[in-house]
Amino acid sequence: MDYAKLAHQYTITTVRVIWEVICNVSRLKNVTIFVPMVNFVLSLYYYLCFGLSPCSVDLDDETTMHYWVSKHRRRGLRNLVVVHGCGGDARWQFVLQMSSLSKSFNIYMPDLLFYGNSSTKSMDRSPEFQAKCIMEGLKKGFHVERCSVYGISYGGWVTYRMAEMYPQEVEMVVIVSSGIASATDQKLELLKQLPIPIEKLVVPRDPEALRLLVKKSVCKYDFQRVPDFGLWEFIRIMDDKNRKAKEELILHLMSQETNSQISNLSQETLLVWGEEDKVFPTNLGYQLQRMIGPNARLNILKETGHAVNLDSPNELNALIKSFILGHTCDT
Repeated sequence: MDYAKLAHQYTITTVRVIWEVICNVSRLKNVTIFVPMVNFVLSLYYYLCFGLSPCSVDLDDETTMHYWVSKHRRRGLRNLVVVHGCGGDARWQFVLQMSSLSKSFNIYMPDLLFYGNSSTKSMDRSPEFQAKCIMEGLKKGFHVERCSVYGISYGGWVTYRMAEMYPQEVEMVVIVSSGIASATDQKLELLKQLPIPIEKLVVPRDPEALRLLVKKSVCKYDFQRVPDFGLWEFIRIMDDKNRKAKEELILHLMSQETNSQISNLSQETLLVWGEEDKVFPTNLGYQLQRMIGPNARLNILKETGHAVNLDSPNELNALIKSFILGHTCDT
């Protein structure tokens, strides 16, 4: 029996049933059904179809890092660390990419601190601390000595710092839709355009804020049909947990003079942007390319917004595999 195919069919059917419930049942308000069910299905899907297992690594008495990792590390395949952005944990953000990537790489997919099952008592909210914890967990828990790193949005900040701090360990770098190069005046202009404070947009407090975040992030899909009760449930389970710390992560980024701290990377670096990105426009991609230096190349994907992983996962996978593996790959 093909258990992977069976799990795939089960997952698709379950998601369809959940979607119908979400779109047509409006009486549910304070019941938490949808998100725990999706979390369960995603975990099953990652385990059976992608061959990834959940693992936690205690770095010290204060910090625990949680990862989804390839169950069987295959010789001859490169290690790829996949770093998510804000808005849900790693499982939610890479589900459309992992079928392809898990066949081509040994996958290490961490939950960032304050997301999923990663936690710390430290008050450090910098991307550098996130980068340090990810790398320490990779070394201590899985004996990873060399890896390539792919990060999207906030995860791009962390990815850049990993490459900068660990030039011997990080081989190649992929940064997607990340405003690393934004200057102070560009950040202020971004804040002026928002109807609510940025930390309340990135870590939504109500369905209106969550809808606005999705509208700014996703170009090809319309999530407006999802009723309030479904969004409230997502907020209660995914955003309310560690809300203060998550907001502090965003405020730390906005307060930094980030662009003055960007220097050339020694690694070959692929930058990917959506042409319709409403969060970090493409000019920030060109700006980051210049700052990183001659080792950086930039690809702009048409009809794609900020969430390239959702709008164009196949195209993004093809770019990642071609860049890291050195040849054109099927998606």
